[in-house]
Amino acid sequence: MEASKWIAAVASIWIQCSCGASYAFGIYSPILKSTQGYDQSTLDTISVFKDIGANAGVISGLLYSVVCRRRNHAPPSSLRGPWVVHAAGAVQCFVGYFFLWLAVTGAIPRPHVAVTCLFMFLAAHAQTFFNTANVVTAVQNFPDYSGTIVGIMKGFLGLSGAVLIQVYQTLFAGKPSTFLLMLALLPTLLSLILMFFVKIHHIQSTDHDKKYLNGFSLIAIVLAAYLMFLIFLDNIFALSQWARALTLTLLIILLSSPIHTAIKARKHDLQTLSQISSTLKTPLVNDPETKNQEHLSVVEKATTSETIEDVGEELNLVQAMRTLNFWLLFVAMLCGMGSGLATINNISQIGESLGYTLRERSTLVSLWSIWNFLGRFGAGYISDIFLHKRGWARPLFMTLTLATMTAGHIIIGSGFPGNLYVGSVLVGVCYGSQWSLMPTITCEVFGVSHMGTIFNTIAIASPLGSYLLSVRVIGYIYDKEGSDMGGSCKGTHCFMLSFFILASVSLFGFLVALGLLVKTRGIYARIVQRRIWA
Repeated sequence: MEASKWIAAVASIWIQCSCGASYAFGIYSPILKSTQGYDQSTLDTISVFKDIGANAGVISGLLYSVVCRRRNHAPPSSLRGPWVVHAAGAVQCFVGYFFLWLAVTGAIPRPHVAVTCLFMFLAAHAQTFFNTANVVTAVQNFPDYSGTIVGIMKGFLGLSGAVLIQVYQTLFAGKPSTFLLMLALLPTLLSLILMFFVKIHHIQSTDHDKKYLNGFSLIAIVLAAYLMFLIFLDNIFALSQWARALTLTLLIILLSSPIHTAIKARKHDLQTLSQISSTLKTPLVNDPETKNQEHLSVVEKATTSETIEDVGEELNLVQAMRTLNFWLLFVAMLCGMGSGLATINNISQIGESLGYTLRERSTLVSLWSIWNFLGRFGAGYISDIFLHKRGWARPLFMTLTLATMTAGHIIIGSGFPGNLYVGSVLVGVCYGSQWSLMPTITCEVFGVSHMGTIFNTIAIASPLGSYLLSVRVIGYIYDKEGSDMGGSCKGTHCFMLSFFILASVSLFGFLVALGLLVKTRGIYARIVQRRIWA
């Protein structure tokens, strides 16, 4: 395949689809608990290290900034580039999951809990390296549609858990230890094979970029719908092995389809370049007056472009942390991501307290990945449309999703029949939207040079908020309510107060995001001006 930004996008999409193993923790956590003799508290501790590893991507951001820093007039080096970040992630992924597999199969002596936590941290931490390399490279390749491309990358990552679970149920059903070995090998080998295609291509955007990005978007939506169909099908019928093989084959065909879109886009690019080349060779160039006017027009356009594109400073992490914008964004994410992650971490217990069946609770957990995807993809795509056509600043969509999340928490806390189905959709979509809005806003406000480091630092708000709200709020109140029932709580009162508190936290996040919207209105005014001149 000839290198291009479209091939880079496809390679990134395929890596994203394989690297979300942290979302499949529920598949292998029971065998980890039973073989190592852990109690639930110990398993929860390991899960916390998983969440920290999957979200604390500062090191991956720093590495990306070092190996991919732009240098004027410097020739590209094969020793530098996003592939270095992918390779670092591949090593961590293999080491983490491979040693977890050795532990559960008894191939090595039972490790200390702290060592298991380290393995789990490394396995999940690899995800931040893959994600940083793919997202930041994609933003640099498609700067005019950063929201759309971030939504696509984050959306495929959100679906990766469901994709991996489908592979497990078809090939390794009932063998969670083998699934761990697959997690050690599949993302590692796929990233090592594809990482050299993920390159930065500093070429001018074309008018048809949006058309082919919409092609990727359509594939993502079809894939999400297909996975949702499989989830419902699996909860209604007991599928035979041949039926599962057929569904997996169709899934692989869907996952392969982005390459067709990329080939068409690449051909379109080459045709456009050929037309431009032909135009430049017209006889009019021999006319001195025409030639001079064309030259002045090009210079004027280039000068204007340089002026308009300089919409903000290129800040590093330390410089960004000295600004109010950074902390407004961090606190908004602490409230939004933290309350969303706390919800999914406790959704099974909430369903149990409200009398939902085991199958209903399993369906809710499975569908969360779909709602998460819709938020990740939809927020980036829709915010791009309104930024281009209406000039609406992207933080506006952050305020809207946080307001909607507030309503979702209230619905879950109310406890009426079917409340979890409605509330989980609202909270899941809004939680996912933060994961595409936050990196894009980071790029637009602080620049792209250190985007990976800055947005991964802000992402720490997710596990921090989850810990504060899950352990200090939900866990504390649940244990207090269930103290008279032997530690188990039944009824709407078990989580009502907790989710009204979560609603208050989301409402506070809405107010903070509103402050960010006001504070960045000048930056987005210049971004809109650049779009007009482009």
